[in-house]
Amino acid sequence: MADFGEILRAIGDFGLFQKLLLVGLCFPATLLSMHFYTILFTHTGSSYHCNTDWILKISPNLSTEEQLNLTLPRDQAGSFKRCEMFTPVDWDIDSIREHEINQTTHCLDGWVYDTSVYTSSIVSDFDLVCDKGNFVVVAQTTFMASILLGSFIFGPLAESFGRKRAVQISIVLMAVFTVGTALSPNFYAYQAALFFVGVSYGGYRINSIVLATEWIGLAQRTYPSALCQLFSAIGQCLLAGIAYFFRDWRTAQLIIASPLAPVIIYIWLVPESARWLLDRGKTEEAEKVILMVAAVNRRKIPDNILEKVVNNKKGNRGTIRDLFTSPLLRKYLFTVLFSWFSAKFAYYCITLNVGGFGMDIFLTQLIFGLTEIPIQMLGVWLMEVLGRRITAILALTLGGFFSLLILAVPQDNAIAITGFATTGRVSMGLAGTVFNVYVQELFPTSIRQTTNGLGIMATRVSGIVSPIINTLAVYHRAIPILIYSSLCIASGALCFLLPETRSEELPDSTEDLEKNR
Repeated sequence: MADFGEILRAIGDFGLFQKLLLVGLCFPATLLSMHFYTILFTHTGSSYHCNTDWILKISPNLSTEEQLNLTLPRDQAGSFKRCEMFTPVDWDIDSIREHEINQTTHCLDGWVYDTSVYTSSIVSDFDLVCDKGNFVVVAQTTFMASILLGSFIFGPLAESFGRKRAVQISIVLMAVFTVGTALSPNFYAYQAALFFVGVSYGGYRINSIVLATEWIGLAQRTYPSALCQLFSAIGQCLLAGIAYFFRDWRTAQLIIASPLAPVIIYIWLVPESARWLLDRGKTEEAEKVILMVAAVNRRKIPDNILEKVVNNKKGNRGTIRDLFTSPLLRKYLFTVLFSWFSAKFAYYCITLNVGGFGMDIFLTQLIFGLTEIPIQMLGVWLMEVLGRRITAILALTLGGFFSLLILAVPQDNAIAITGFATTGRVSMGLAGTVFNVYVQELFPTSIRQTTNGLGIMATRVSGIVSPIINTLAVYHRAIPILIYSSLCIASGALCFLLPETRSEELPDSTEDLEKNR
């Protein structure tokens, strides 16, 4: 295949076209992070207890405190039981006060929810409490699994039908089903809509980064992944504000969906990757796209460059089989998968525990978002100065170390715990950014999207596992922290097996890769 790096330098490897493309593809990352982090708020349950308004028919002037004392049993700690009530009786109020009610039953008339924090959530709207209390965990796990499925579906889809088409389909699905979540009449409809939101989330994320990377030159190749993470951090900050000012979950969902409208319009203007077109032997289409990019960048293309494009023939293409038959690719693949899994596993474990560090959940979420903005900017500089490998090793090792420090402070020291958790989290986020770049540079064009999809699938598996691991804290708070911290430190050491890819051309075939490495 013609040296695409040479073609890219001739038409401009980071001109106006690449900047517009980069912003256009990375902007939806702001909305993607909202879709993910919104489960922290829409799935949050408020305090609740059985509805015992039956006693008000006997004595309508009872205070709330007296009503609860007369109609709800208490647990051993002295708190009102959430899923039990005293059996209604046909007595007068004086008899109830004098003899009290001893027989209990389950909630007969629904529940009363505390609306001081959230006016509504899926917990209160769909009564996901008591015997349905595990439905919230099911919703979170299903969402994570659907992102995994989206990565699995849209990775090979992009290899067959193009990066552009996969990106467009993902955005349309996301807009439709985000609105669908807000309009869901019951939990099952909500779960179905949330499932397709997750599928589209996984599909867009992997394809947008690859499409942007394949149009950008060597010096700026870290930009797509880092800028996506930067927009994602901004989305986290905006979500904290949306969740704080709009305490109704349906309203919040519609607000999150609204910016997708202009994205649906301009996403159809995004061109296909010329690398993919050339790899597929579609030289005429590739030539048209290259001429368009040169025109936008105001570059005049040398005739010999166009001849290389026109005369390019479809050669031997790599397949997913190469990932397992080539010892070099196999080593890269399993190292990247394990390390990326470890980084995102720790990231999700800390993120999903945002309300468990002792500080206000809205403030903690804002801190999480704000701290990621400078770390992603620093990450671009570190990857260019230190290289991909050293940056990944430092991010994983430091992230694991700071996460372990959470165990070194008392549980009631909310500020210190939040500080260590935030530092560990941003380090894991930086590691994830490095692997987003690494996976583009380690593998050839013909299987780049497939390997990227496998990597993203590994991170989605970590998202599915993390809520389960977090539940082990009921036995001891140190268990989940020790698990994800140890994995990060181990994967940091494993990254010494990877080569440095800074300032190297993207490989177009397995043969090119093995020859150069």
